[in-house]
Amino acid sequence: MVRGASQLPTCLSAEAEAKAGRNWGMAARKKTTKGPVRAAAPTRGSRGKTREGAFFPVPPSSSEMPPDYTMVLARLKRRIAAAQTRAALAVSRELVALYWHVGATIVQRQMNAGWGDAVVERLAHDLRHAFRDLEGFSPRNIWRMRAFYLAWSRAPKKLTRPVSETGARRATEKLPQAVSEIPWGHNIVLLQQLDRPQDRLWYAEQTRAQGWSRAVLQAQIAKKAHARQGKAVTNFTRALPPPQSELARQALKDPYTFDFLTIGREAHERVTERDLLAHVREFLIELGAGFAFIGNQVKLTVGDADSFIDLLFYHVRLRCYVVVELKATAFKPEHAGKMNFYLSAVDDLLRHKDDQPSIGLLLCRSRNRVQVEYALRDIRKPIGVAQWETRIVEALPEDLKGSLPTVEELEAELSREEDEQ
Repeated sequence: MVRGASQLPTCLSAEAEAKAGRNWGMAARKKTTKGPVRAAAPTRGSRGKTREGAFFPVPPSSSEMPPDYTMVLARLKRRIAAAQTRAALAVSRELVALYWHVGATIVQRQMNAGWGDAVVERLAHDLRHAFRDLEGFSPRNIWRMRAFYLAWSRAPKKLTRPVSETGARRATEKLPQAVSEIPWGHNIVLLQQLDRPQDRLWYAEQTRAQGWSRAVLQAQIAKKAHARQGKAVTNFTRALPPPQSELARQALKDPYTFDFLTIGREAHERVTERDLLAHVREFLIELGAGFAFIGNQVKLTVGDADSFIDLLFYHVRLRCYVVVELKATAFKPEHAGKMNFYLSAVDDLLRHKDDQPSIGLLLCRSRNRVQVEYALRDIRKPIGVAQWETRIVEALPEDLKGSLPTVEELEAELSREEDEQ
């Protein structure tokens, strides 16, 4: 027997050592992983939920917050939202200013260096290649930038002959502020759908003031809002002081186009009112900026008798109540007298001491301007009279308007067919 054979070897081969290590690791894992893995319990006083080994914190209850917490939170929300809006407007302004500069550069090079279509096409290609992450440098949009510059500058629209550098510098002028503060997509709509600069500027100012989306802008252009603004027949110049009278006049239009309504021409006033309220968002957009809806069929008690206003608004810019009465018929002089009564009651019962005098708006199916002027001549309360239309029938040729069935006739016909079946 060899001496020391009964003792354990003092060293192992590499293969034996690796095998021993694996065996030891398995034994250790079996010992340490007995039972499911549990996350450390949250310390006392902490909030949260534990699920599948993860700890999810839960905010304290709002009831535990200080009394002024809700007010501070609301202020911070408004501040953050305002910052987001300013940031978005800043980006939009920079983009529009950039496109204006690109358009000006192209126009000036066309006038002074004879750039042709091929050069502009190559410019679009190189800009897209240099700024792969940026959109907006397609050939089509590059040509829009050129058209944008021409639309708002005094540069000659036909660039067939070169002009001097002095003429090119003179052609460059500042972009109107309202135009620079609306998105590029809105500016494209103005370029494509309006020819006169004054009309484009009016819609740009209204878009900036009222926050119109591109769809709303297109709808307002289709309805010729610029031609209807301030056209209602009123007595505002006699019934209101000069600053308020002009503001109030511009707040009304004629006619009002309620093309979102689904009613027929002979619909009852209450049906019209109900349909307007069902489309209150579109109704407010058509009324214009500043109108805040208060209620419909607002009760006024005067001398133990109740009267009901069709629609009541408050105009936040004019700082006054606006009483709206819907008429499914042509204007009648007695309508002005009733509106005068409503305005007196609203001024006495609802108007705050800091409010301006309330204004009345009579929306009629049609009106004779001379009759309206006579009816309003000696009335001291500010009243405006305007027409309203739905565009469903008004857009048809005259010889077809009377041949269409009303909603009531269609419903009766459908009911008759159902009974026959």
